[in-house]
Amino acid sequence: MPTRLTELAGVRHPIVQTGMGWVAGPRLVSAAANAGALGILASATMTVDRLRSAVREVKSRTDAPFGVNLRADAGDAGQRVQVIVDEGVKVASFALAPSRELIARLKDAGVVVIPSIGARRHAEKVAAWGADAVVVQGGEGGGHTGDVATTVLLPQVVDAVDIPVIAAGGFHDGRGLVAALSYGAAGVAMGTRFLLTSDSTVPDAVKARYLAATVKDVTLTTKVDGLPHRMLRTELVDGLERSGRLSSLLRAVRHASAFRRETGMSRSQLVRDGLAMKHGKDLTWSQVLFAANTPMLLRASMVEGRTDLGVMAAGQVAGLIDDLPSCAELVDRVMSEAEATLRALPAPGA
Repeated sequence: MPTRLTELAGVRHPIVQTGMGWVAGPRLVSAAANAGALGILASATMTVDRLRSAVREVKSRTDAPFGVNLRADAGDAGQRVQVIVDEGVKVASFALAPSRELIARLKDAGVVVIPSIGARRHAEKVAAWGADAVVVQGGEGGGHTGDVATTVLLPQVVDAVDIPVIAAGGFHDGRGLVAALSYGAAGVAMGTRFLLTSDSTVPDAVKARYLAATVKDVTLTTKVDGLPHRMLRTELVDGLERSGRLSSLLRAVRHASAFRRETGMSRSQLVRDGLAMKHGKDLTWSQVLFAANTPMLLRASMVEGRTDLGVMAAGQVAGLIDDLPSCAELVDRVMSEAEATLRALPAPGA
């Protein structure tokens, strides 16, 4: 099923496995790539040296194209871009809009640049700066998300830009892929669905919590880091929503320190990244500190398996997923369902 995405990224199928922190490591990314999808390695929770090692591990597991997800506002973003260039990575994706300069640097090196956006104006901006494609995430998506549904946001962006648009938020099967293509998208990006595969390194106990969840068990909260965050509702999340400002702030300070140690950041770099986060946004310093809650609370669940101490980012489709296929089985199923859905459509004029 060739689309502008498959042509741009050099993959067999118009499917992207998103760069989820602590989840999208070398094993999952290489399995997705070998299945014909575009696997994206999550780098924000890695040191620069660990990123280079992870990229080389993926390359040892697959000859297929893959990408690396970056934080555009990170103080060491330039170093991470250099790793991508040095190692010949095919795609650079961004959770926040990269600067015009970063886009130009990557494109000059032959790297495909695909930022993620949550509003039409953001897509228009990065397209004008030279981005090759955009991932459009609607409010159904897991993790940090907006409040506009994919079915409303996606056609807005498709009509606004000439570059390929990849739909995210609410996708898990072949019917969704066909729906996205009908809106004019070049493919779909899936996070929760790839998290719930046998190739994912997420602990089994955590996967079991996801599989047991219903649609109503997925909630949207601002209590983790002050920004809208979609995740599974748990006793911990309920506790965070009841907690006072002082206890939240103290917890955020502890997590900021732990995140600094985990990523090898200096205190001055942590401050610089905080300033970068505040730039152009109406964030208090408390909210900036709260941002450290996200990676460390995710680590507790996604790495350590502590569902009592961690949070579990989840798209609303978590309530529709009830199995753990391999990436190969998942991609084959999605493509088979998509082809069957297309065949079942009535012929024009029928």
